[in-house]
Amino acid sequence: MIAIKTGTKIALLAAVIAAATARYWFYLAAEVALPADRTGFVIVFLGAAALGVYALIKRTTWLGAIPAIFAIVVGAFLPFTVSISTQIVERDSVIKVGDAMPQFTSIDGHGQAFDSLSLTDHLVLIKFFRAHW
Repeated sequence: MIAIKTGTKIALLAAVIAAATARYWFYLAAEVALPADRTGFVIVFLGAAALGVYALIKRTTWLGAIPAIFAIVVGAFLPFTVSISTQIVERDSVIKVGDAMPQFTSIDGHGQAFDSLSLTDHLVLIKFFRAHW
């Protein structure tokens, strides 16, 4: 019977927690349903990273270090991106269904200048996706 080191068991647990939480995070992002308060996600991600560090301290096999490092990277990366990507929405700028589209200019997917006035007298559906990692 092969004995698995304690650190390796902790590393596997940390990796599962990090992967499951990341999967749920990206599911919610795809559904545009991320919660306004992300504290729970940050706590779980940082907990997974801490477990990954603890696993390395408790000693793992070289193969057991892979899930520990995965948990550390995933567990630290997502809270970091959440902390640096705050998005402020001005209450006066909220557009509701049926409102007239405000005039704006931007760059299209081909790098060309785009003006919303070019859409006048056309039926248009515009979908804005607020990506927030």
